[in-house]
Amino acid sequence: MRKRSITLLSDGTLFRRENTLYFENERGKKPLAVEGIYDIYIYGHVNISSQALHFLAQKGVAVHFFNHYGYYDGSFYPRESLNSGDLVIRQAEHYLDLEKRLELARLFVKGSALNMEKNLKRWKVNDGFSGLLEELFEELEEAHRITEVMNVEARIRQEYYSRWDEHLPEGFKIVKRSRRPPENEMNALISFLNSRLYATIVSELYNTQLVPTVSYLHEPAERRFSLALDLSEIFKPVIVDRLATRLVKRRVITREDFRRELNGVLLSNEGIRKVVKEYENELTKSVRHQELKKNVTKKRLIRLEAYKLIKHLFGVMEYEPLVAWF
Repeated sequence: MRKRSITLLSDGTLFRRENTLYFENERGKKPLAVEGIYDIYIYGHVNISSQALHFLAQKGVAVHFFNHYGYYDGSFYPRESLNSGDLVIRQAEHYLDLEKRLELARLFVKGSALNMEKNLKRWKVNDGFSGLLEELFEELEEAHRITEVMNVEARIRQEYYSRWDEHLPEGFKIVKRSRRPPENEMNALISFLNSRLYATIVSELYNTQLVPTVSYLHEPAERRFSLALDLSEIFKPVIVDRLATRLVKRRVITREDFRRELNGVLLSNEGIRKVVKEYENELTKSVRHQELKKNVTKKRLIRLEAYKLIKHLFGVMEYEPLVAWF
């Protein structure tokens, strides 16, 4: 059975009765075949019974929670079943050795930047970005601290956003990247999709032997899966930015799908419903993998990226970040 992600947008209760999981709300009670669930994303106010959580833990199903504003709150992360002490040691070694950490941090930034470049060429608004990248990549190689790498990454992204804006319709300009709360509609859309992508990557990491709290570009910290932040740099241009652009250019999402709240702009409930549907469809789309010589979903690309990182940590193959060919 092919497993799928489940998104709960309405308020209700998630509970277990015998060997069946149910979601009940004002529209009635619906059974959920737990064997067919890959992970669960909860946006509504949902009460979950302890029996349901035990059941999900047994089946290795991660549950991701988002608050009223669509921001990621946290995850129910079942006990890991793919533990590898050897890999834990390799991950820690590559974090503690500054040169090894810098090497990976630079690669995450380069992969992200090259995917941004792909987007700008695709949208025909490159306008000197490629030449600028050459200069900034030289700075990147000379960086001897993670803060210096992050500084280069921030400058690349700033240049990227200014050019991306040229491709976006009036009413959906980024202007300046703003978060919590976003100051306009496009910032709200990007933040919402980034949050969902982060949770998606957390699920993919759970299904590998990698420890999601040991990272290289982003500083490991309590209460976050920082390795998911590292990998998200690669996939934000390919998944989030392309999807956000398509949604507003094709008017799938309009200004009516947002609301003003907390001195900022947020997606409305209907807007969230539309974006989640389009995001899930995007992840199921297949692309022809150049090395595997077969079709894989965009979601599968995330897991494959994690596997490439594992090979790097074990010294089997140098990590090369995904640069979109599609």
